[in-house]
Amino acid sequence: MKAEVRKRKDHEEYWFEEGCWITEVANDGGDEGLSVAIARVEPGSSTKWHRLEGVAERYIIASGTGRVQIGGLDQGVERGDVVRIPANTRQRITNTGDEDLLFYVVCTPPFTRACYSSF
Repeated sequence: MKAEVRKRKDHEEYWFEEGCWITEVANDGGDEGLSVAIARVEPGSSTKWHRLEGVAERYIIASGTGRVQIGGLDQGVERGDVVRIPANTRQRITNTGDEDLLFYVVCTPPFTRACYSSF
């Protein structure tokens, strides 16, 4: 890894089949150990039930309110919360507020489309 600053403005937001908007902030050869994205879930929306094969995730809630369902866990989340999702675990998140739910997604090892599967 080399010292650098990755600017969010240099990355385009795109719609992902999971049911949310994604901005890939750092998912490249610059850091082989993890990837970082910003996810945006619109009010009243939920992501699809899904899991990541062999990839652990952490959500860092930046703004908004929501509800996460991870395996048997079902809990509300708000700004500042950190959600830990073990690899291979069924999950989804719902925006329960009136504004966009924004959260950073940190994956180890890095996210690839090949690891994603929905139910």
